Formats: sequence, structure tokens, C-alpha cells
Amino acid sequence: MSQWWQLTVGEISGKLECDTVNGLATPDARARLLKYGPNQLHEEKGEPAWKLFADQFNDFIIWVLIGAAIISGFLGEWVDALAIIAIVLLNAVLGFIQEFRAEKSLAALKKLASPNSKVIRNAQHESVPSADLVPGDLVELEAGDNVPADSRVISHTANFSVQEASLTGESTAVHKNAAPIPADNPPLADRTNLLFMGTSVTSGKARALIIESGMRTELGKIAGMLQAVDKEMTPLQKKLEQFGKWLVYLCGLLVFLVFCMQLFRGYQAGGLSKETIVEMFLTAVSLAVAAIPEGLPAVVTIALALGLHRMVKRNALIRKLPSVETLGCASVICSDKTGTLTRNEMTVQAVYAGGRRYSVTGVGYAPNGGFLLDGKAISADDHPDLRRALQCGVLCNGAGLSRTGETWTIVGDPTEGALLSAALKAGIGLADAERQQPLVEEIPFDSERKMMTMLRRDSGAMIAYVKGAPDVLAARCVSICDNGAARPMTDADRCRIMAENDALAEQAMRVLAVAVRPFAKPPASYDAAVVERDLVFAGLVAMIDPAREEVRHAIEQCKTAGIRTVMITGDHKKTAVAIARSLGFFSAGDQALSGEDLDGLSADELAGAVERTPVYARVSPEHKLRIVKAWRSKGRVVAMTGDGVNDAPAVKEADIGVAMGITGTDVTKEVSDMVVTDDNFTSIVAAVEEGRGIYDNIQKFIHYLLSCNAGEILVMFLSSLFGMPIPLLPVQLLWINLVTDGLPALALGVDPVDRNIMMRSPRSPDESVVSSKRLLFMVGQGAVIAFCSLAAFTYVYYLEGRATVMDAFGALFAGDGERLQSIFTIPAELRETLLARARTMGFVVLAFSQDFHSYNCRNQTESLFKIGVFSNRKLVGATLVSITFNMMAIYNPFFQTVLKTQPLSGAELALVLLFASTPFWAMEIFKVANKVFFGGRMRP
Repeated sequence: MSQWWQLTVGEISGKLECDTVNGLATPDARARLLKYGPNQLHEEKGEPAWKLFADQFNDFIIWVLIGAAIISGFLGEWVDALAIIAIVLLNAVLGFIQEFRAEKSLAALKKLASPNSKVIRNAQHESVPSADLVPGDLVELEAGDNVPADSRVISHTANFSVQEASLTGESTAVHKNAAPIPADNPPLADRTNLLFMGTSVTSGKARALIIESGMRTELGKIAGMLQAVDKEMTPLQKKLEQFGKWLVYLCGLLVFLVFCMQLFRGYQAGGLSKETIVEMFLTAVSLAVAAIPEGLPAVVTIALALGLHRMVKRNALIRKLPSVETLGCASVICSDKTGTLTRNEMTVQAVYAGGRRYSVTGVGYAPNGGFLLDGKAISADDHPDLRRALQCGVLCNGAGLSRTGETWTIVGDPTEGALLSAALKAGIGLADAERQQPLVEEIPFDSERKMMTMLRRDSGAMIAYVKGAPDVLAARCVSICDNGAARPMTDADRCRIMAENDALAEQAMRVLAVAVRPFAKPPASYDAAVVERDLVFAGLVAMIDPAREEVRHAIEQCKTAGIRTVMITGDHKKTAVAIARSLGFFSAGDQALSGEDLDGLSADELAGAVERTPVYARVSPEHKLRIVKAWRSKGRVVAMTGDGVNDAPAVKEADIGVAMGITGTDVTKEVSDMVVTDDNFTSIVAAVEEGRGIYDNIQKFIHYLLSCNAGEILVMFLSSLFGMPIPLLPVQLLWINLVTDGLPALALGVDPVDRNIMMRSPRSPDESVVSSKRLLFMVGQGAVIAFCSLAAFTYVYYLEGRATVMDAFGALFAGDGERLQSIFTIPAELRETLLARARTMGFVVLAFSQDFHSYNCRNQTESLFKIGVFSNRKLVGATLVSITFNMMAIYNPFFQTVLKTQPLSGAELALVLLFASTPFWAMEIFKVANKVFFGGRMRP
């Protein structure tokens, strides 16, 4: 069955049962509207706000914490219960705020359709809402109009062209015509007789028949793909969920063991009262609260939010918080070409005139730059052939340049805009040129002639300025400009012209030829066959959408960081390869695949080819999806950048979708995880660096929280194991958990990024948040913290005022059991007093040792004195605040009553400092030994 592009206009009208002159009748249009539905893109109904908020509680660790809060409240410990609930609610509110704006992509797609369209119905011109258009409607389009639905051109002016970059990735406007295309399945960009919803007319006029509307359009198919793509959890979310469950189970087991040991001890001591059982249960619940880092989700969220603000300063706006860390393990960046790696501004880079090739400097439409000949700067005024070629480009031109501040934009075709910009670099302006030689007649571009001509009057004479395809135009030339004058063209001249054309085309440049024909008197007619012959060849003008100047360095950074750069574009393969080679990510042995090539590959074959394919050209949205999926099937974390509607499905499918902020469509922005506000590839690399740093910092405060919690668990577990009194009360555990853990953890979340972080390979998405080595480090550091707290408790409870440490060690080594037992036997009249002071001592040492330990967590291999004690001022401030609160806990009467603490003497505070700083000095000694004996290879 023939496709729309293969049919003639007559066949199209017959298939659609419509009139190509009078349009549809109103009753017929209404019937078709009922049959096909409105010309709109369907929009999925978003989740209500209450459900978004409720989903924030759909987490295993959150439910455990809520359960702990309920039990604490039931037992009358309202301080514990309220503290837990406050942390849970804080996490939920932050998550809700971030997701409230989720999934507006289809609404943004709808905005691309023009609200009203010019249509012919009942043989009359009407303006109707675009939503009411149906297949078979006859629409009229002109420059500036948005195409309201997929349509087939039936008639047009010679210069009718459409900008399709947002849909196909093609950087230049596409000339459209009504001729059938015999190919079975040409790429979208090559369907030159079809118009697509969401594109815009840049020049000329046309009439077209609507062939598909609503979700059946190419834009609608993309909308359908967006609905079909599900977003997965980020690596950090997955790992935290898995780790949280494992942690809860482990902590639950330890808490249960402690509870059982306490019950056994109580039973051996003479029985268990109801009050004793309740006290033991409350201690177990408090230990569970201390063991489970309930602040971890909130701290992760806050750290990601703070990282977000830093990234905004580097021109990267994160739309979804967890995506910050996903950048840190990105191993592939799939990038669109137009507007992302390139400027999306056609720029003349070379002019061949008078037998010489001139290089043109400067990029973009801004006329900043000049001309080089053999590498030396020259003035166009001294080279008449160069000046003549540039003048031809201006006087055979239908575009315009405008300036707003320092920004230059084109009005019309980008190719013609590039010619105007190049001429301005030689001082040739469009306004002055047209004033001196006013337009008489225009022969528009025609795809069959492949030329365009403008006839202008010059002081009574007339001159035809022509531009077109080099092979066609050169064949119509009889003379050539040489040193400011015309001489007969030879076969050798034609060979040199075509050789130069081939050389420029090999560099992926678009090459136009320009020529003139002076008339002593007006021609007999302005027919193309009369005017466009006996021409004087003026030169070749070569242009390209140039690569961004700063992108090459960014791609070098990606290579150093172990990140692959892949170009996926709708442009031609030769152009894409030239850009990739100039940017340094296409070399010998690499291959480029076209959309046609991809159609011949299975999913397995494509997965096997992606490693050696850095360039994909002339691809469709479906192809982009396949490429992203192929990389992901190999276990890679993929970032997909893009700006057009055609990029949106792949942007959403990728692990991290990156949209361009300036040139990006609303569609792409709404489905993306991150928006680069300056459209600069360098900002993406900066975001990767920040993402890596943020993940490092997340690991730092996870390490801090869990090693501190390990210390708290071990204090309680070991004391129960050795038959000691409970060294910490439940309320004291909660105080440490809230005051000492929280602030330093937040400060570690904004630790300065390691300056060598982009020298590392990407983190594996399968890497655990807490590796086995890091777990051993944490348990070991927690054991040191626990030992210091228990040592302080033991010293006050068993030794202070009655024996010395040396006495105890002496009895132990001498095997004097009676002496050892007498030392550790506490008189009944002193037991309560000593226990209160011992608990205060153990409590303060445990709190202060965690403050010291926070500095260990900044770096596990480099000494704090090397990275700088004050290089993280927020951590210094956090520990000072923590110390201040803990001092209040033992000296403020209110807190003494609540926490059941006692004031310590100066000597005891000195002892606290000695015990509490031990974890820090032990780690510093370990770092030195690691450097000396293992070369720093021992790391978590």
C-alpha cells in the first residue's frame, strides 16, 4: 500500500475524499471531527497532590520509624515520639515539593500547535481553531505560521521552506514541494512533500491537505512514546532502599539481643517487675531509634538540595533531586548535535574566488571576524574577487539580520543569514547594497533548477545575481571573475571549481556557488531560461553549523573522567562525522551509523555495535530510544542531552535527561531531569563533576552517621554483654541522635569537592552505598568510639575516688581475682550517685567523640591537616554548635533535669577531651601508617 508521500495530489484527494479547490463542506468537517476526534495531543491525568504527598511515606524505613514513634508515644516518651515524627514529616514535605511539578510534558507538546489555522471550507477562507481541523481539510500556510497537523503539500511558491529542527534535528530549513517521492520509507527529513505538526514555515506560501491529526501525527507518536516510558529509581534511591532494609533488620536483631540480655540479667538478679520490663523495653526502643539513622533520608534530601543550588550557579538546573547523584555515575553522554555540540547558527567558513581559497574567521551570526589567505589576515577591499563573491551573496538573498544588544538573529533562511553575516565582515551591508541596486524581479529557488536569481537595477543597467548548486551553476557559466575582471571560463577552470567543491564538501560544509550576469538593457523576459545562462562565475561559499568553541575541552574532560561522548543527530552522516572528528571523539576505527543502518540491526546487534559507534545520523525518535536502551542494556548509566521535540522520548528514557534551557522546547524541558540554562556542553560536564562530589559527600555523612550509630549500639551491647549497668539512658541516646548526629552530617554534605574527582572512572551503578571495606571501617571506628565512652563510664563508676586505672591493670595482670572483684564492687550507698556521674561522663564522651570523628569522615586517606582543618567552615560551625548544646546538657539546670545529667569538674572535662579525641588521633595515625607502609592503597 502506497504511503502519503508516494501518492500524487489527485490520489491524495481521492483517498481523503476531499476537494483540493473548495475544501470540505461544514457538515463533512463536523462528521470527520466526530470520527477522528480533536486535533489535540492526549494528556495523561496527573496524580493528585494528596497522593504525591502520601507516596512520600511509601518507604520501608519510614514505616519502621513511624512504628517506633507510636510505641514511644504509647510508653509516654513523647519527646522521642515527636522527634521521630518531625523528621519523617520533614523528609515527606521536601520530597513532595520536588515532585509537585512532575510530568507536564504533554501539556507542553500541545502548546506547539497553533491555536488557529487558515482553512478553506465551503469554497471560502475561514479561521478555525486548530483543534477542529480534520483529515481532508485544506489549509493555507505562509512564513511565520506553525504547521497545525501533518499535511501533504499540493501547491506552493518556489521559495516555500519549513524549519524542522525541533522534530528532525536538521539545522537548515527544508525546501518543500508537491512532487511524489518513490522511496518506501525515507527519513522524516527527506519527506519533502509532507509538513509536520509542531514545525514552522520560514519562507514562501503553500496549500496543503491534512492527512493525519491529533495523536496520529508524528508529534503525536512522540507523545505516545513519552507516555510509554517509565522513569526508574536512581542508583542512589535503589541502594538506599536496599541498605535501609538491611540496616533495619540488623539493628533489630542487635536491639533484640540487648533486650534479651537485659531480661536475663534481671531474672538472675532476683526476678522481673513490670516496671523493670517496661524500662528495658523503653531502652530497647530508644536504642532502635539511635541505631536506625532516621535522619538519613532527610539529610540525603537536604544535601541534594544544597548541591542543586551550587549547580544552579554553574548553569545546571536540576528538576528532580535524586538526579543530582545520578550524574556522578554517568558513563555515557548521548548528545544531540544541533544547538548542543554546535551553535545552531550557520556560519561561512571559506570562500573560493579568483582561484584562491579564503578562510573566514568568527562563528555565529554576529559579524565578528575577518578573512585569512594562506594563514595571514587580509582586507576584502584588496581582493576584488572575494568582495564580488560576498556581494553576490548579499544581493541574491531573501533573509535579514537583526541585532538586540550583543545578540544577532536572522529573519528567514539560516543559509542566507550566514551569507549576510560573512558580507558584513567585509563591510558590505544589505541595506546599503539594496539602496544602490534596488530589486527589479526575483526568480525564486526551485528544486529542479537548484538555483535562485534576483535581478537588480544599477545606474540604468541591470544585473542578475544568481546562487545555487555548484555543479548546476558552473555548467551555465561562460566566464569567470579573475582579479576583478571577467575572462572566458576554460575546462581547467571548471575542473578546479569542482575539485574545490568536493574538498569543501568532504569537510561536511554546505557549498553554494554564486554568479552574476550584467545586462546592457533589460532582458526580453524574466523567465529563468532566459536569465540564468551565459553567467559569470563569482565563487564558491562554504558554510557549516560550527562546533561550540568550548565543547572540545569539555569532551577532553569526559575522556579523562572515563565518560563516552556519543552524537545522535538527524543531520547528514558526513556532517555529523566532521563535527565529531573536529571535537575529538571520532577517530580511526570508529564507525558512524545512519537511521537506515539501524533499521537493519537487531537489538543484540546494536548492543554489540554501540561501543565502536560514536556517531548516529539521520535518525528518528525511535532510533534515539533504541540507542539509549542499547547502552543501558550494557549496564551503562546514560545521560541524554537534547533540545528538540525529537529528543524528548530518549531524554525521558535515559538515566539522566538533560534539556537545553535556551533553545530547548518545553516538551524536552518537562521530561528532563536537568536543564542546562546556557545551552553549554561544558555546563553538563560541570554538573557531572558536582554530581560526583555530591555522591562523595553523601557517602561521607552516611559513613559518619552509621559509624556513630555503630558506636552507640556497641556501647549498649558490650555493657549488657559484660554485665555492666546501662551506661546511657534512652533520653540521652535520643539527644545524641538529634543534636550530635544531625548538624555535622549536614556539614559533611557540603564538603568541598576533591580537585582530582574528574580523574576517576565513573562509579558503577551496581556499587553498594556501603561497601564491605567501608562497613569494616565504620564498625572499627564505631568500636573505638564505643571503647572511649565505656572507658570513661568505667573510670567514673568503678575507679574514680576508690582506685586507679593502674590498680585495676595490676590486679588483672597479677591474676588477683579478689583484688579485681573488690575494685569493681560498688558500695550500695554510692551506686546511684556514681551511676549518674558515670552516665554523664559516658554521655559527654560519646557526644564529643562523634564531633571529633566527623573530621575523620572528610577523607579516609588524607590527613585533615593536609586538606585543611578550616577548609569546611560549615563543619567547624556545626561541631561548635553541637559542643555548645552538649555543654548546656550538663550545666543548664533544665537540661540536667530532662537528661538526668550532672555538672563535670575541670579535671573531668580534661579527661573528656582526652577520651573523646582518641578516635581522631587514632585515625590520623592510621592514615600516616597507610601512606608509609601501603602507599595509601587501604581505603574504604
